[in-house]
Amino acid sequence: MPLSPHTRLGPYEIVSAIGAGGMGEVYRARDSRLNRDVAVKVLPALFSCDASRLHRFEQEARAAASLNHPNILAVHDIGQQDGSPYIVSELLDGATLRELLRPGPLAVRKALDYAQQMARGLAAAHDKGIVHRDLKPENVFVTNDGRAKILDFGLAKLTRTETGEDSQGLTQTVESDPGAVLGTVGYMSPEQVRGKPADARSDLFSFGVILHEMLSGKRAFYGESAAETMSAIVRDEPPELTGTNRSVPPALERIVRHCLEKNPNERFHSAHDLAFDLESVTAISATSTTLPIKARNRWVRTVMVGALALAAAGVVAWRIWAPPSVAQPEFRRLTFRRGSIRMARFAPDGQTIFYGAAWDGKPVEAFTMQYEASDSRPLGVAAQVLSISPNEEVALLLNPRVWNFVQTGTLALMPLRGGAPREVLDGVQFAEWSRDGKAMAVVRFSVASGASWIEYPAGKTIYRGSAWIGHLRMSPDGTLFAFDQHIHNGDDGYVVIIDRDGNKKFTSQMFTSLQGLAWRPDAREVWFTAAPRGAARALYAVNMRGQQRLVLRAPGALVLQDIASSGRVLLTNDNARKQMFALIEGDTTERNVSWLDWSVLQVLSEDGKEVLFTEGGEAEQTYRLYLRRLDGSLPKRIVNGYWGDLSPDGRWVVAQDATTPAQFVLVPTGTGESRQITHDNLTHLYPRFLPDGRAIVFVAATPAGVVRMYYQTLDGGKPVAITSEGSGGYPSLITLSPDGAYVIAPVPTGDSYAMYPVRGGPPRTVPGLSTSEAVINWSADGNYLFTYTRGEVPARIYRVEITSGKRQLFKVTSPPDLAGVEDVTNLHITRDGRSYAYTCPTILSDLYVVDGLR
Repeated sequence: MPLSPHTRLGPYEIVSAIGAGGMGEVYRARDSRLNRDVAVKVLPALFSCDASRLHRFEQEARAAASLNHPNILAVHDIGQQDGSPYIVSELLDGATLRELLRPGPLAVRKALDYAQQMARGLAAAHDKGIVHRDLKPENVFVTNDGRAKILDFGLAKLTRTETGEDSQGLTQTVESDPGAVLGTVGYMSPEQVRGKPADARSDLFSFGVILHEMLSGKRAFYGESAAETMSAIVRDEPPELTGTNRSVPPALERIVRHCLEKNPNERFHSAHDLAFDLESVTAISATSTTLPIKARNRWVRTVMVGALALAAAGVVAWRIWAPPSVAQPEFRRLTFRRGSIRMARFAPDGQTIFYGAAWDGKPVEAFTMQYEASDSRPLGVAAQVLSISPNEEVALLLNPRVWNFVQTGTLALMPLRGGAPREVLDGVQFAEWSRDGKAMAVVRFSVASGASWIEYPAGKTIYRGSAWIGHLRMSPDGTLFAFDQHIHNGDDGYVVIIDRDGNKKFTSQMFTSLQGLAWRPDAREVWFTAAPRGAARALYAVNMRGQQRLVLRAPGALVLQDIASSGRVLLTNDNARKQMFALIEGDTTERNVSWLDWSVLQVLSEDGKEVLFTEGGEAEQTYRLYLRRLDGSLPKRIVNGYWGDLSPDGRWVVAQDATTPAQFVLVPTGTGESRQITHDNLTHLYPRFLPDGRAIVFVAATPAGVVRMYYQTLDGGKPVAITSEGSGGYPSLITLSPDGAYVIAPVPTGDSYAMYPVRGGPPRTVPGLSTSEAVINWSADGNYLFTYTRGEVPARIYRVEITSGKRQLFKVTSPPDLAGVEDVTNLHITRDGRSYAYTCPTILSDLYVVDGLR
């Protein structure tokens, strides 16, 4: 039954109906929480009658929500009302591609534009491992400002019985025209018709069918029945485009043909390659419009057009059948010592370079060198280099303290030609000079919330991030800022561009690793170093329209540091890994208990015999939780996810899953069934079991990014807030008393900790503690807290008396090789103090100048 205005679906109030189709009814609704209009698609109630189908719907909807790209419909929320599931997305004004095609074919220019946008959207989804499987004109929407958006990612699966073959129960939306069978059937790939699994190449075939229809106005594959249409897809070639539209360049027709190869191996290898070739045709077409048109006769014009078409065909044919062209850059290595380099900048002359490095296990120090020289000169100050002003003044970060991926310290200014640094501002993470050198933008960081914010000028907040922010850079014309926005405690993130008032202008796709960013000198693109999967960062470029391209790929993990006005690039190549070390009761030396290249400790069991840890680097390509006994046994893979905790009896792991927003699942370490234990719109982080194993405490963020701590029983209970809003931080901050009555957490404002009653009540401040240190466990007798100061190597573990705040040094630890080590993280100690374990991030950097990139 259609919903009437003012009907409520959770926090959404129906305003009016928009349309209806085979997948349900769509309404305009008002989100009362964020005061915005959204689109709500209410699916038929029959979907909720099939538990497996409903579960697939939830999985696919969460996967779709993880796609953050301007050419993909943004999914905000999912829910159920009166047995009918619904999905909430951004509200669009415009028309579907099907509606735009009703009058006939599109102009070549418009078809190319929409095709490029669709290809970029597909590339972003495929990079996440998400395949659409039901691409058709009904699932492409064009907004009034010309933005093409792909709809219903993942919902294609919901309409199938999915007994193992991808062709089971395919949707067959039939047009009202007599004899015209279309819908999904007309856009299926040959492998879908044959009942074989569909991957990203299947989407490229469907894309080719749509592009053919945009250019010709006719279906590429047509039959009087669904069976005849499927037969045509498998056996027939589509009609020649030039037979219906003579304005289609032969180069563009070759692209369509390449998409429509029957054998998936003969199609484009990726949507990125497809987008590149479409852009090549656009570039050639743009060139053709600028050619002289005052030719003396028709013969000259014909020769010119023919030559241009041949050139276009040659360029695209070479792209399709020959290996892709690669840049031939020239590399000059500048540093040769063992250690890490976090920040480096060109001086205004483009020849002098300033950088901060921690060489050979020593503290960070600022250096300068000339491009043609082979040695560096220390500036005599323990600092990172942040930014260089046009007035030849360098901004430094004095005595930086490391918080995993984040460094904070005191902002200071120093003349390039020497002199003592002048301290300006405490608690700074990044700083960037304005183009006239008269003002500075700064990034600051809160330990309590784990989030950063941008001030411009210093003292005026213009943007607040949901987690930490990196590599703030101002555009060459001084009107925009670009930076990388990250998740809590990880370098997964996306590129964001804002104006000087903090208004968002662009957001890129999500990357599993993103570090390093700079504007191209002509401001046409932002260049950045990132990895769509794993940790092997490459150099990419993106413009304000979301067009992304690969600039440079090299072995290792690249970090873009700066681009000179000449186009010369400064970057580091990092060999980065995370290792785990443990001291077990009875041993006198620590053991290296790492597994692959990115071993991050989650918890050490209270008997000191097991570690739960995450792997998520280049070896795994995604986050997975492992459990390992410290008797030399091989690790056991538990579940995909990042954050987790081991139950007191060792039989269960509570883990963050890979959905969006992230939920918690309970997974057995032996036999048993896994089950999801949270079902809400919170992003769940840092779980910890209570000592009785019947409940958990965790940190979570609301859709608006508000962080706080919660308590929840494992028997289907609802989350109950423990702390006030804004209190969260890092997993080591979640420390429970031996009886499970109290949890230690930072106070949202100020520099202190408090004991919060888990089941409600006023907090009690713990004397003698600062948020610069991490609380890592509670002693067995309940009288002491174990802490260590973040960002210090060696790490010093203290035992602090709860009532008085008095402390004594308990242990000192560090890895055997300190080169490239800036921090000891995720340190955990047993309540009896006899065993401990920690993660040691190590980065060995080489600094390069690169010429010839474009």
